[in-house]
Amino acid sequence: MSMPDAMPLPGVGEELKQAKEIEDAEKYSFMATVTKAPKKIQFADDMQEFTKFPTKTGRRSLSRSISQSSTDSYSSAASYTDSSDDEVSPREKQQTNSKGSSNFCVKNIKQAEFGRREIEIAEQDMSALISLRKRAQGEKPLAGAKIVGCTHITAQTAVLIETLCALGAQCRWSACNIYSTQNEVAAALAEAGVAVFAWKGESEDDFWWCIDRCVNMDGWQANMILDDGGDLTHWVYKKYPNVFKKIRGIVEESVTGVHRLYQLSKAGKLCVPAMNVNDSVTKQKFDNLYCCRESILDGLKRTTDVMFGGKQVVVCGYGEVGKGCCAALKALGAIVYITEIDPICALQACMDGFRVVKLNEVIRQVDVVITCTGNKNVVTREHLDRMKNSCIVCNMGHSNTEIDVTSLRTPELTWERVRSQVDHVIWPDGKRVVLLAEGRLLNLSCSTVPTFVLSITATTQALALIELYNAPEGRYKQDVYLLPKKMDEYVASLHLPSFDAHLTELTDDQAKYLGLNKNGPFKPNYYRY
Repeated sequence: MSMPDAMPLPGVGEELKQAKEIEDAEKYSFMATVTKAPKKIQFADDMQEFTKFPTKTGRRSLSRSISQSSTDSYSSAASYTDSSDDEVSPREKQQTNSKGSSNFCVKNIKQAEFGRREIEIAEQDMSALISLRKRAQGEKPLAGAKIVGCTHITAQTAVLIETLCALGAQCRWSACNIYSTQNEVAAALAEAGVAVFAWKGESEDDFWWCIDRCVNMDGWQANMILDDGGDLTHWVYKKYPNVFKKIRGIVEESVTGVHRLYQLSKAGKLCVPAMNVNDSVTKQKFDNLYCCRESILDGLKRTTDVMFGGKQVVVCGYGEVGKGCCAALKALGAIVYITEIDPICALQACMDGFRVVKLNEVIRQVDVVITCTGNKNVVTREHLDRMKNSCIVCNMGHSNTEIDVTSLRTPELTWERVRSQVDHVIWPDGKRVVLLAEGRLLNLSCSTVPTFVLSITATTQALALIELYNAPEGRYKQDVYLLPKKMDEYVASLHLPSFDAHLTELTDDQAKYLGLNKNGPFKPNYYRY
């Protein structure tokens, strides 16, 4: 039995017919448009109405990528700028802040307003450091302290620097890495009166010139050092021995810098007390581990757009930094290998499900090589020669000594800059190795790091400076010390309110049973967290 044709609803047939006519007209119009000769493209300079888009309120909401590439005049003065945006070296510029001071050297002082907003954003997630600032601001525990610093200059470290100033210190600052400075933040610090000498993309000569400008100033002599990597300490020790002898304390936060301090101490040449912040619990277990767990992916994604699922990655070193990197890579489906010299760390890697190998065993097959050992020549020219095409090579350690980049600067190899901080090193046969940040610290050179974790480290540094500066004579001798356990616990307690965390309190009977003070410290110095 045949079914009757469906009867159209009243009025629907006419509507379908009209829709078909409109569709045909649009199709014809589109075809006519695309087959015409292309018109001359007009840019923003030719289109006056385009400039109406970034209004005063709208500009603030522009994303970093838009503000960097937009053609309006605002973006040139207030954006995340590369060192390539101005060929004139800051050393050749005459700049003054709004107060008429020229005691600084930054990329562009006009970026100060933008940098100030970055600092204000960072403050929102550094509540513990701000709390410390408010608690101690009245006492001025750093009154009379003249601190010369050499760290990464980012929005987060700016909050630390301004905290030290609020606590009474005078500060002069340079950058510990030639690629990690946020130019707009450096400008904001200079506008606020901090003598800062740093910009993104410094040369090696600029790097040491900036450090020297911080130390060498008529009528001002440092009595405290805050260092990240040991370059500032080394410079003062070598170039200004009389200044070095009068330093009241050194605070060092990196494994590289701490290693240098222990070398000086062992040789009997360390004539001032120093605090090893790197090996404090709050630095090792939070900054080194959790910070790198998140920032390793950020740095790699921003520079290479690589997908990690199924990629073979070798991580050289399974300390706290290596552990953080491996956890992140494994979570995204990467096949991760570990190289280690320490049997304890190697056993930890095995128990965490990673295969421990020698670099030579996997160098031909891996897609990514990451160093985080604190050593030198971990990846040599021989390794680089054997890598597969398009292998990505980067460093998560503080120093640029882990990858033998110098060996790649030879006539037979071609360097091709493809992005900011991304170079293709091309072999004669056409093979390319992707080198990130020229072997320098990846996360701070190519991306940013989580603000909250840096709050923990910055609070630890501030307390270490206060402790060394105010310690009675004789408490600390000419040696390297770890942060007191009680201070580590205090730093952690300041950050717990951010998570609405509530600590359990010991009863008197429980405290007596454990042999503890109810207020801490709760662990002996030899305890390993």
